[in-house]
Amino acid sequence: MSRSLAFHLLGSLLLMTSCFAANDAADRVFRNGKIFTADAHRSIAGAIAIRDGLLVYVGGNEGVSPFIGRSTKVTDLKGGFLMPGLVDGHLHPLEGGLKLQGCSLNYESLTVAEMQQRIQLCLDQTQSQEPDGWLEVVSWFQESMRPAGVKTSRAILDVLKTSRPIIVRSSFGHTVLANSRALALAKITKETPDPPGGKIWRDSNGNPTGVLEDSAYAVFSALIPKQTPKENIAAARAAQKALSAQGVTSFLDAVGAPEDMAAFTRVQIAGELTIRAHFAPLIDVEEGSDPSSAVAKIASYRKQYDQGGLKAKPGITVRNAKLFLDGVIAAPAMTGAVLEPYRMNKGTPEKPDWVSSPSRGPAVYFPPKLLAEILVRLGRTGIDPHMHADGDGAVRAALDAVEIMRKEIGTADIRPAIAHDEIVSPADFPRFKVLNTLPVLSFQWEKPAGDTMGLKDYFGPERMRILEPAGLLAAAGARIAFGSDWPVDPLNEWFALNVGVTRTNTPNAPPEFQGKLGDDPGLSREAALRAATIDAAYELHEDDMTGSLEVGKFADLIVLDRDPLTIPAEDIANVRVLETVVGGQTVYQLEPQH
Repeated sequence: MSRSLAFHLLGSLLLMTSCFAANDAADRVFRNGKIFTADAHRSIAGAIAIRDGLLVYVGGNEGVSPFIGRSTKVTDLKGGFLMPGLVDGHLHPLEGGLKLQGCSLNYESLTVAEMQQRIQLCLDQTQSQEPDGWLEVVSWFQESMRPAGVKTSRAILDVLKTSRPIIVRSSFGHTVLANSRALALAKITKETPDPPGGKIWRDSNGNPTGVLEDSAYAVFSALIPKQTPKENIAAARAAQKALSAQGVTSFLDAVGAPEDMAAFTRVQIAGELTIRAHFAPLIDVEEGSDPSSAVAKIASYRKQYDQGGLKAKPGITVRNAKLFLDGVIAAPAMTGAVLEPYRMNKGTPEKPDWVSSPSRGPAVYFPPKLLAEILVRLGRTGIDPHMHADGDGAVRAALDAVEIMRKEIGTADIRPAIAHDEIVSPADFPRFKVLNTLPVLSFQWEKPAGDTMGLKDYFGPERMRILEPAGLLAAAGARIAFGSDWPVDPLNEWFALNVGVTRTNTPNAPPEFQGKLGDDPGLSREAALRAATIDAAYELHEDDMTGSLEVGKFADLIVLDRDPLTIPAEDIANVRVLETVVGGQTVYQLEPQH
């Protein structure tokens, strides 16, 4: 071979190697870390490489070098922790974004006097809206009012210095307290009957007290001026910013109202959507009386808003439908449908005598045959039912309907979810696995607090032992998904994961709220993380592309300031997200502390 030919071949080889390296180079590499992949093999990696929003390498540090080119951004994790982005399987983002900007009681445990002072301050700050502008107050932690068992009525609002109509929304989202002006405008009187799926609380003379449950306060929706599209878009932006800071890369809006879908769609059209948005429009109780029409409505929303298959760049899907089967088990509402009656005090506060009462809460909001027909129609339409069921009676009704749906639709890949499941009959624990139905649980409720411990006398010791049964359901083989239910609770994903593992409150909680809740063992750290990643991704039919860090999946990931698998369990609440990446693009980065 001549020297010129040799140089020519060498040059060609170098050119080919250069082109190969350039074509194979990753856009981004993370290396020298502890990478929790959440894959089926429970792998821990040291490095990943990202190209065009996809993971092209997940493995040891030594294997990532070929993916590093001249333009690759390389992040040395220096032993830090990286994991899939969180998938929140049940929340209300637009409502959360709006509440970040309104009059809020901030979920605090308040006396009546403190509650009045807070609301009066909001009134004073908005005096320009006198005398007719509505005041909506949010994030009222009704179940944790002080002293325990204190009663609230319109009287505590009527004494405030205002002529305005006022409604106060419980953080649980099932109760409203209204003043007399608001009741009058809504034409709620002694003669007003309880609507289907709702309750108007009344005094000894039959007059409304101002406390309204579930569908009973729906009448206010037509009276209170709705937010403008511009305000909703601003709320959507605020919500996704707050979620990204928590490390959330996908969510399910569990009551995906048309204004929610429209607002996030506008953000997406503007090229500003930084989170994968899934929506579950509501089938309410009255619509459910005509299953064909109700399911057709959901299908029409899907046609209007669903953007098809997932892509690296975040988009929008409409492939779920929400149904409320009951209210909440928490006292004083006790609108959850339970199998065994709530207890009542036949004695006095000083000398209580707790005995079984006639009340099992309201009937499940959808009759059995109707619920089953709705689920069958949803399944045949390719829509996943997402059912709110707080009490064990509602949970059983949901499982019974799913069982019928499974028999009717065969092997179709429908993934029903039952949200909350705060009390579940042990006989129903194994049915979640058998029916491939996901319990979507808000882990932050699994601790001693005003809402849970307030049930002690109404439930009795046996039910209290299995309250919030995440660990028991997991032991029975259920695939558990996490859903924060924000803004029912403050947006604090890491506190929720902490509680999911420890079943304890914060260290500074009052003495009566110390210790663990019930006999449930809780979840392992890995199980809690999987519930908020790959298992919630499964709920949303995106597990083939998100929820774990595997080659070929989207680069949806977060970098943390500590390792939740090894730190003291109570320190999980203090985890901070350093960076959130969606489809290979950084959408949040913690600013350095000075």
